[in-house]
Amino acid sequence: MIYVTGDTHGEINRIRDIFSKSEISWTQDDYLIICGDFGYIGHESALDELDDLDPKILFIDGNHENYDLLSSYPIEKWNGGKVHRIRKSVIHLMRSQVFCIDNKCIFSMGGGYSVDKHLRQEGISWWSQEMPTKEEYDEAIVNLKRHDNSVDYIITHTAPLESITKLNMGSAEQITAHLKEQPLNTFLDYVRDLIDYKHWYFGHFHRDICIWRHQTALYNNVLNLFDG
Repeated sequence: MIYVTGDTHGEINRIRDIFSKSEISWTQDDYLIICGDFGYIGHESALDELDDLDPKILFIDGNHENYDLLSSYPIEKWNGGKVHRIRKSVIHLMRSQVFCIDNKCIFSMGGGYSVDKHLRQEGISWWSQEMPTKEEYDEAIVNLKRHDNSVDYIITHTAPLESITKLNMGSAEQITAHLKEQPLNTFLDYVRDLIDYKHWYFGHFHRDICIWRHQTALYNNVLNLFDG
């Protein structure tokens, strides 16, 4: 089975709680997808612990990742898309890819804007690669076209622009972040209108809520991907 959850931010107790408190009977045939802000890159002991878990840990990148370290891992092909293999069972699903996992097509698009960028230091706690490039947007369109603009599931860190309006992001900081992130959000609006999909999961907003148009924001909840 494939399960999906929200941001983990490198908090090892967050992962431990998922496996100690969950009623899921995890097996080595299962997958857990993390919707960005993975946060464990550079924390070797935590990565070793994740690698010892029964399911494979898959993650897309969020806005809080060590991109310098992440990009140092070699790129390989896995289940139809490009990945960074962090450990044998810890795999980064790169941006703009379509993967076939358990006979389901999954489109991955990481990236987002850091609302707390002004409190962070570049190269230490903030990285400019947090937002996708034009080349990554173009690659996404090409890969989706190869799959006839139809996938089963979409995994992103942030959300389409129109969906964010449903989250009532009303503080001054949130509005500013929303404007800075808008190129990505607008692109995701385009993706939503371009392709057919069954369900869309994203993190970033630290909420657990089903919004609309088969889209679910995740933070603490762990859901069966197929239930969406």
